[in-house]
Amino acid sequence: METLVNWLNSYVWSPVLVYTLLGLGLFYSIATRFLQFRLFKDMIKLVFESKSSEAGVSSFQALALSISSRVGVGTIAGVATAIAYGGPGAVFWMWFMTCLGACTSFIETTLAQVYKRKLDGEFRGGTPYYIEKGLKLKWLAVLFAVITMIVASILIPGVQVNTVASAMNTAFGVEPVFTGIVLVVALSFIIFGGVKRIAKTAEVIVPFMASAYIIVCIIVLVANASKIPEMFVLIFTSAFGTHAAFGGIIGSAITWGVKRGTFANAAGFGSETFYPAATEVSHPAKQGLVQAFSVYIDTLIICSATAFMILVTGMYNVTPEGKQPIVNNLGNHEPGPIYTQNAVESVIPGFGAPFIAIAILFFAFTTLITYFYMADTNLAFLNRNRKVKLVWPKHVLRIALLITVFYCSINTSVFAWALGDLGFGIMAWLNLFSIFLLTKTALKVLKDYERQKKEGKNPVFDPTKVGISDAEFWEKESLEKEDAERKDRKVISS
Repeated sequence: METLVNWLNSYVWSPVLVYTLLGLGLFYSIATRFLQFRLFKDMIKLVFESKSSEAGVSSFQALALSISSRVGVGTIAGVATAIAYGGPGAVFWMWFMTCLGACTSFIETTLAQVYKRKLDGEFRGGTPYYIEKGLKLKWLAVLFAVITMIVASILIPGVQVNTVASAMNTAFGVEPVFTGIVLVVALSFIIFGGVKRIAKTAEVIVPFMASAYIIVCIIVLVANASKIPEMFVLIFTSAFGTHAAFGGIIGSAITWGVKRGTFANAAGFGSETFYPAATEVSHPAKQGLVQAFSVYIDTLIICSATAFMILVTGMYNVTPEGKQPIVNNLGNHEPGPIYTQNAVESVIPGFGAPFIAIAILFFAFTTLITYFYMADTNLAFLNRNRKVKLVWPKHVLRIALLITVFYCSINTSVFAWALGDLGFGIMAWLNLFSIFLLTKTALKVLKDYERQKKEGKNPVFDPTKVGISDAEFWEKESLEKEDAERKDRKVISS
C-alpha cells in the first residue's frame, strides 16, 4: 500500500503542481493588484466585524476554524520536514508561497461565499457549491464532494494523529495505542455535538495555544539573540543557491518549501472554503480578506516560529531525497516534532519535549474536528436536493474518522504523510482548475467591494448588480431588502 501511495504521489505532486500553485498565486496577485498587501488593514478590521447568527458563525469563529485546520502538525512537523529535505532555504520559499497563497485563498473563499446556500437552517458552501453553480459542472461538483469526504475522514487525519502519538511518546513515554484511544474519545464528544460545538471549541483553544507557542519561540530567540542575523543569512543564501553547503539543492528547497508551505496553510486546495462559507457577512469579499489574513497567521507567524527555533539552535538534519546528508546534527532521527522539541530543550531543559507535545496535541485536535466539518459539509451538498435527508452517511463518516484516528496513531509517520499529501494533492488539482475558470467572477466581487468602500459605504452584496447569476442566497437577500425598503418608503409617505 505504501509503495502504491508513493507512486501516486510522484504524479499528483509532480513539479507541475508545485509550479501551478506558484504561477496561479502570482497571476491572482497581479490581477488583484496585490490585494494581500493593499488591503492588509481591512483584513485585520474585518476579523471582528461580523457576529454569529442562528444560520452562521462570526468572522472570528470562521477565522478560528480556518486557523484550526491550517495550524495543525504541518506548522511543526511539516516545517521540520521541509528543512530536512530542502534545507534552510525552504523556509524562504514557504514565505514566498504564503504571500501568493493569501491571494489564492481570497479568490477561493470569496467564491465560496458567493455561492453559499442555507441548508437545514445553516449556511453551507465551499468548492463543490461553486463548481456546481459557477461552472455548471454538477458531475465535477459531486466528484469533488465525494473525494473530499474520503480525504477528510480517511487520508489526511493520519498526519495529525501520528505526529501527536510520536510527540507524546517522546515527551511522556505514552504508548501510541493509549494516545489513539484518548483522541477517539475526545473527538467523539465534539463531532457528535454539531457545528456550533466545533466552532466554539476552536474559538477557545486556537488563540490560547497559538499565543503560548509564540511566547516560547520568543524565549528561544532571545536566548540565541546573537545567532539571529546568521540565521537569516542562512535562510536567504540557501534559498537562492549561493550558500556553499546548500547551493546544489535549490530545486529541493523550492519544492519542499512550496509543498510543506501549502500543506500548512492549504491555500488553493479547496479544503479551507467550507468554514468561511458558513460566516454571516454582508459581502463575500469581506470573508475572502479575513481568510487571506489567516494564511499569514499560519505560515508567517506559526510556521516561522517553528523554523526560527529549529534553525537558531541548530537542531536539524538536512538530507535531500536520494542524496547524502549535508547536515547531521541529530543523528538518525526522522524529521518531525523532535526537531522543535530539541530546540526548546536546548534553552529550557525538561520543558521542550512536553510543551511541544501538548502544543501538537491541541493543534492537531482542533484540526481533526475541522476535518469532520469539512466532510459533513460535503455530505450536506450531496444531500441538498433530497426531501428526506440520509442520516446514516454522517454516522459512517464519524466512524470512519474515529477508526482512522486510532489506526494511524500506531502506524508509521512516513505512510501517514504520504496519505496526507495524496489527499490534498488530488483536491488541489480539482480546485485550482475550478477557481481559475471562475477568476472573472471573483474579480467582479472584489471590484464591487472596493467601489462601495470608495463611496464611503459598508459594502453590501447584490449579485445582480455585478452580473453574477445563480448566487441563490444573495439574490434572495437582495430581494428581501428591497421589499423591506419599499415598505418603509410607503410607511413614510403615508
